[in-house]
Amino acid sequence: MKFRIGYRTVKTALGASIAIMIAQMAGLDNYVSAGILTILCVKVTKKDSLRASWDRIFACILALIIASLLFELLAYHPLIIGLVLLLFIPTAVMLKASDGIVTSAVIIIHIYAAEQVTAELIVNELGIILIGVGVALLANLYMPSLDIKLKEYQVEIEQNFKRMFDEIVIYLRTNESNWDGREITETYTLIEEAKALAFREVENHVLRNESLYYSYFKMREKQFEIIEHVLPIVTSIDQYVEQAETIADFIEELSENIHPGNTASIFINKLHDMRAEFAKMELPKTREEFEARADLLYFTKEMEEYLIIKSKFAGLKGSRKMNQTKAAGEQ
Repeated sequence: MKFRIGYRTVKTALGASIAIMIAQMAGLDNYVSAGILTILCVKVTKKDSLRASWDRIFACILALIIASLLFELLAYHPLIIGLVLLLFIPTAVMLKASDGIVTSAVIIIHIYAAEQVTAELIVNELGIILIGVGVALLANLYMPSLDIKLKEYQVEIEQNFKRMFDEIVIYLRTNESNWDGREITETYTLIEEAKALAFREVENHVLRNESLYYSYFKMREKQFEIIEHVLPIVTSIDQYVEQAETIADFIEELSENIHPGNTASIFINKLHDMRAEFAKMELPKTREEFEARADLLYFTKEMEEYLIIKSKFAGLKGSRKMNQTKAAGEQ
């Protein structure tokens, strides 16, 4: 594994140093704890950072109240620390602030070490909390854009879709194929990784609850399920019929028009016209021809569902112009 320093590592290192310096210059006791809070609050996404920060602020204030009451009412004794934790931890979990338990334990120790609760102590601990969390939030204001990587996933998935359609075309025309199916497992992995990255992109926008890229990859996931389903059906056809050539031409055109825009209705209309032409043809003369045509009919119905899924997708940014300039549709 190669050595690398990521942007989050840099933010954590700088943030911890800055928090400690601010707390030290402010004359706070136990100022190093501000750096610990910053380290714990710098997260992968902005929403994660906000949640972690709120949990730690809330939990630390809760710990401050419980510890102050028990130490002052009972005694400053190690056993009382255990009692404080017995009350504090379940309460923090119940109030869904469990992420702040570790940092709150530091506050509890500070109060125990001081051996008395004073206004100065409370102000000191609140200062540590606010500085540590505040610096982390400022550090997390910057999140690198994921658009370039998401675009790469989009292109790779579309290329794999094209390859799978091309293999379907070859088989429909020749009833032969030397394809190893590598794109099937590769596409599954790409879609899972792309969805995870797209979800991170959503989490980096505090006021956004959805992402076009995430919707796009979910849409491709549903389409991929259909492709996986029809591949065995297509490859089971061992009788050549003339409808296969027509469907092959349709799928070939489909494979040449894969993009993130939304003009699927054009291909849906073409599919309906093609099926209408099939309905006018003579009935099959043999059992083998009947089975082959039945499989092809089922295949076209699945392709219609494939296109309907795409027709419900609004399209990615920048694809509207492409939709207007493409003469043919896409799937």
